[in-house]
Amino acid sequence: MRSDNHGHEETRLRRGRRGGDRSTRGELLDAARAAFIENGYEGATVRGIASRAGVDPAMVRHWFGGKEGLFTAAVAIPIEPGKLLPLLLDGPDEQLAERMLGMFLSVWDEAGGGEFTALIRSMSVRESAMRMLREFLSTALFGRLLRELGSDEPELRASLCGSQMVGLGMMRYVVRMEPLAGADHETVVATIAPNLQRYLTGPLRPGPSRTS
Repeated sequence: MRSDNHGHEETRLRRGRRGGDRSTRGELLDAARAAFIENGYEGATVRGIASRAGVDPAMVRHWFGGKEGLFTAAVAIPIEPGKLLPLLLDGPDEQLAERMLGMFLSVWDEAGGGEFTALIRSMSVRESAMRMLREFLSTALFGRLLRELGSDEPELRASLCGSQMVGLGMMRYVVRMEPLAGADHETVVATIAPNLQRYLTGPLRPGPSRTS
């Protein structure tokens, strides 16, 4: 016969943290959205998010690879920065903004803005949501990209790039201002990319005026 201790151990294991089924993934995403809004991108931890969802932290690595991947899935950022940067940098620097806008528009349009739209809406009433997105854009996305490019004034450029992309998301998916909301990708890219490209690699201030 099995000992009582063995039976207690089986019961403890059955009541332990759950494994990696699809419901686990969804609960992790829900827990991550709440944790990122409450604590910001920098303050939220994999262990804390897993604890909130009632799962082992290893499940975060199993489903998302880590905190960065979990964040991008939770708020519908097209691709996590570690995977996005090589794609963005694979081509002429002067076409970088076009590639970035094309990737973001494809994912956002397919989901109608998705969780990113919900995040943008929440920013108008929750400072914590604004802080979360600001930290992510300035450190994990644009900050890293600008370091790769070797651009001057990376902090200023990162904030300008963020204003361009968040502003686009707000007007196209939340406010739904026409004709921008219904414009095709080619039109959006052609009109916004030049300004975004200047924020990424171009001169931020006018040069000295020429005298005759």
